[in-house]
Amino acid sequence: MRIADRQQVEGGRERLTLVPETLDDLWHLTYVIEPGDRVAGDTTRRIQRDDDQLRDKGGEREPMWIAVAVTDVEFAKFANRLRVGGTIVDCSREDQLDFHHTFNVEEHDEIEVEKVWKPDQIDRVEEATEATDQPDVAIATVEEGEAHVHTVAQYGTESRASITSTTGKGDYARPREELFAELSDVLRRMDVDAYILAGPGFTKQDALKYIQDEHPDLAAEITTVDTSAVGDRGVHEVLKRGAVEDVQERTRIAEEAELIDELMERIATGAKVAYGPDAVAEAAEFGAIEELLVLDERLREERGEESEWDVDVDEIVTTTEQKGGDVTVFSHEFDPGQQLRNLGGVAALLRYRLQ
Repeated sequence: MRIADRQQVEGGRERLTLVPETLDDLWHLTYVIEPGDRVAGDTTRRIQRDDDQLRDKGGEREPMWIAVAVTDVEFAKFANRLRVGGTIVDCSREDQLDFHHTFNVEEHDEIEVEKVWKPDQIDRVEEATEATDQPDVAIATVEEGEAHVHTVAQYGTESRASITSTTGKGDYARPREELFAELSDVLRRMDVDAYILAGPGFTKQDALKYIQDEHPDLAAEITTVDTSAVGDRGVHEVLKRGAVEDVQERTRIAEEAELIDELMERIATGAKVAYGPDAVAEAAEFGAIEELLVLDERLREERGEESEWDVDVDEIVTTTEQKGGDVTVFSHEFDPGQQLRNLGGVAALLRYRLQ
């Protein structure tokens, strides 16, 4: 995500001009944009007229700038776009005011989102923005005599290290273990969440075996992928196969799974935990929450007109953060999120027991 502009407007509202750069960014916006927000941008529209003597022009669409008061938001996963619908409140053509319009937001489209931002929504946008600049997956490609390390950001890949030497037989041969040791040192110095080890043949498996023996913690974060080449070509093969997205998804799931496992263990032993909206709201009020776990789906529902809870979800989130707690929003698409849903969609790891 890129924040192209940021402006304070009247009524405590703030206007962010956002450029989603990945499908993940579009998915994040599903949980940021709500009914009542104002969304604006350049778009195309088939002209609608109130004048009976001026007919529509069939399928022709005209470019224009439109602002809508949002009524519905949908992430169309299989179409790779975010659909934001609403009533036109401002437009470069006044004759289109008060009609309904739907933005089909795709990657790299610029949109303005104006609203009273909630803390977790700003956090979500800022985390997505940081992810653009800070790569979290490293790809190491290795074959006999050479190894290359790249990092992956949402804009592309960047070469971080190339290690070449003669291995095998001969007077100038270098032990393979030296190549693997230098590669291991490079990987250990990197601040990333996961690693992909790729390459042709069996060399990558030998490298992995070396890392497992010498650096088991590092090895636990490595996924292997078969490629026909190393270097830029090998990285391209890894990206083409979707291996990076798979690793990133597994990393997110692993983080959520670690929290949900801790939660379930505490529930089983009667330790410092609260779950369900009423109990969690009470814990937040006492400043007892160390980590708030809330389901994205439930968060969105409770902010809508059909809220089911007797407590205010935004008050829980805000109070938790004000009193030094952390907030993790779980995805309903993964198993940890499903477990959290079974506990009412919200739970908390506490600093101390309330009873």
